[in-house]
Amino acid sequence: MLQDASSFSGFAVDDIDAAVGFYRDTLGLEVTEQDGGLTLHLKGAGDVFVYPKADHTPATFTILNFSVDDVDAKVEEMSARGIEFERYEGFSQDEHGIARGDFGPTIAWFTDPAGNILSVLEDS
Repeated sequence: MLQDASSFSGFAVDDIDAAVGFYRDTLGLEVTEQDGGLTLHLKGAGDVFVYPKADHTPATFTILNFSVDDVDAKVEEMSARGIEFERYEGFSQDEHGIARGDFGPTIAWFTDPAGNILSVLEDS
């Protein structure tokens, strides 16, 4: 029924200005502002709409993954830009917050200013 429909993904944040700063200035993504929200232009994944929601509650799961060649190098670079990596019970993570191969790809999780969970994972 929808096989010919175009589509896009989206998620909420509680502060659009903070999201612009994070996604454009900290992560270095191409971001455009429109219709009161943002569009993240992601390589290989199309566009993602980020919209404001005053009573936003972050999801308890990863909403956006960034596939990279070298997680260790990317975590080091991101840490230098002030990004802190999350630690979760049930995963063995190294001192940098990187989980390696216990359940899947090498991965490290971080959050945006709204508390949404994102990750960098190693493209295998």
